[in-house]
Amino acid sequence: MKQNKLVLAVISTLSVMTHANAQSTMGNKDIELPRIDVVGNSLEDIKKTPGAVSIVTKEELHLKQPISTEAALKTVPGITIKPEEESSVVSNIGMRGLSSGDGNKYVVILEDGVPVAPGAFTGNQRYYNPRIQRMDSIEVLKGSSALKYGPNNVAGVINFKTKQPEDGFAVTTRVGSFGYKEGLIEAGGKTTDGNMIGGINIVTIDSDGFQNKGYKTEDVMLKAGMALGDKQWLGVKLTHYDNEANISYRGLSLAQFQNRVKDNPAPNDYFYTQRNSIDLNHEWNIDPDIKLSSLMYYTKMNRDYHRYGVTSNLALNSTTGWVFNDTLGKNDRDFERRGFESRLKINHNNFGIKNELELGIRLADEKFTQDGSTVGYQGNNYALFAENKFYISDKFALIPGVRVENYELKRTGTKTGVTKDTVLVPGLGSIYQISPTTQVYGSVYKGFAAPSNISDLSLDDNTLADLPAQVSTNYEVGVRGMESGLRYEITAFLIDFKNQNVTSNSQNGTPTTAGSTIHQGFEMAVGYAFKNGFSLDGAITYIPVAKFRGTRGTAAIDGNRITYTPELTGNITLGYKYEKFKAALVTAYVGSQFTDVANTTAIAAGTTSSGFWTGKLDSYTLLDLHTSYSVDKQLSIYGTINNLTDKSYIASLRQGIYAGPSRSVMVGARYKF
Repeated sequence: MKQNKLVLAVISTLSVMTHANAQSTMGNKDIELPRIDVVGNSLEDIKKTPGAVSIVTKEELHLKQPISTEAALKTVPGITIKPEEESSVVSNIGMRGLSSGDGNKYVVILEDGVPVAPGAFTGNQRYYNPRIQRMDSIEVLKGSSALKYGPNNVAGVINFKTKQPEDGFAVTTRVGSFGYKEGLIEAGGKTTDGNMIGGINIVTIDSDGFQNKGYKTEDVMLKAGMALGDKQWLGVKLTHYDNEANISYRGLSLAQFQNRVKDNPAPNDYFYTQRNSIDLNHEWNIDPDIKLSSLMYYTKMNRDYHRYGVTSNLALNSTTGWVFNDTLGKNDRDFERRGFESRLKINHNNFGIKNELELGIRLADEKFTQDGSTVGYQGNNYALFAENKFYISDKFALIPGVRVENYELKRTGTKTGVTKDTVLVPGLGSIYQISPTTQVYGSVYKGFAAPSNISDLSLDDNTLADLPAQVSTNYEVGVRGMESGLRYEITAFLIDFKNQNVTSNSQNGTPTTAGSTIHQGFEMAVGYAFKNGFSLDGAITYIPVAKFRGTRGTAAIDGNRITYTPELTGNITLGYKYEKFKAALVTAYVGSQFTDVANTTAIAAGTTSSGFWTGKLDSYTLLDLHTSYSVDKQLSIYGTINNLTDKSYIASLRQGIYAGPSRSVMVGARYKF
């Protein structure tokens, strides 16, 4: 952690505060800096969406105080997570039976509409995970409207919405188990005329980590904007992220797990990440019926993985763990990504009915290089999309949409090759308002993902395999409503995936598109607010079918369960609110799941030189308790107990067992000056 960066951040904070001290009545109005939302800010926006929608609200984040985005998402229906460390420095998110073990390959993850992955086409999607401390809410979108976002929109879209600048200065601090220490500074203000606004968030985290997998994080976000006349706003967001994590691919032996060993399996391995980004947003309300939103972004990221070698990848001693040698392997990767996106929304009355038209264009390119290697990758793509909501009547809307996606991925250096394609991605959604409080929705659309994992595309001679895009046909139908304290959304879905890329490991160095899978089930979210301060919220995801079809390489796996896709997941939250006090008891269930395509049941080391472990993971249930108390408008205090019953469970497998974190306690306070 570099002190000079923190000094610059503090200076910027003080500069912003000088504006906060000069306020006027006009300057006290709430201002939303321009950004691209996936769903929107109101209940009406949700009612216009022909697919399942989940919103993790600001109030929920304030109460539960999650330390990672994965923790914030775990109660969202349809989402599954393959946990590694409690910090979630890297993320593994699956959706609707698409494996969380694939490292976010089939889910579009955005921050304020900007892709967060190091690369969409060069792989490594999981190696950056935004910090939850600077998020205001989270949007999760499925259905045909998701085709406007991409690439890799097979299952759906997750959009993290960052905090808007607020007047004043606030300090938040948290301490807890595993030596956890966190500090958050927020400052912001407006000019006296309300035409300029700015703010800064500074997050620092230092933790010993569960199993002594320590990490140190610095995360800085600066947001500012200004009005350009009466109808336009220009916004800018700068972020800096620096993380040092004492983590590795290495896990525990079965005996070590059963004995609840608390030592780091690889104490000298480190994962370093640094990321800097800039977003520019422009919003132009041309007239009451026409709005143009544009975005430009640039991201540069370094991901360095330093791991010591072992005597054998299959030699994990049952009691003493791994036997390391003095060979330090450095796997350092650099990424650059930039893009432009523009969306034009037009309300019109053609065809004698009300219409809402959205047209858009997206241009992007990315570059990947590996230190010490003569091989690199360059990817570029463009997309054109259009969606029109035809309001046939007051109750019925028909919503067709289409996207054209073009991409090209090049391998450069001593070995070359090109894979490219142009894909038409259509969709059709509909909404029917049964009553003022209840609506039925449905859609059919094409999912798209480019060949994106470098190892999947590399042939034995290190040239690049020319594979077509991965496509699926998606169906869903659902109902949602809200009445007298009851709110609900129930959705049935089917994803027919025709040609997933088969990895080179399973294909003996010859990648193909023989992978066909099918995923079907339903997800449900229900909540009820009682009049005595209690509330009950629940979510269930049931996926009876998530299976392979045909063969992969020499393996006949037709009908086998897809890895890291539990058949049943669910959670129940019992909430209570009395005046300034809030509490929530969350019970979360994760069903059993396989970790390899052969559906091996016994947990043991793999038979290949890589040493990857396989086996069936047992189901588990966790209890978390969250509390908060607002002393006054300035001071809030809160506390959390995660894994209240101290449940011992296997979270996932890699080169050994990743144990789920034991019971932990967190307390904190926020004071706004």
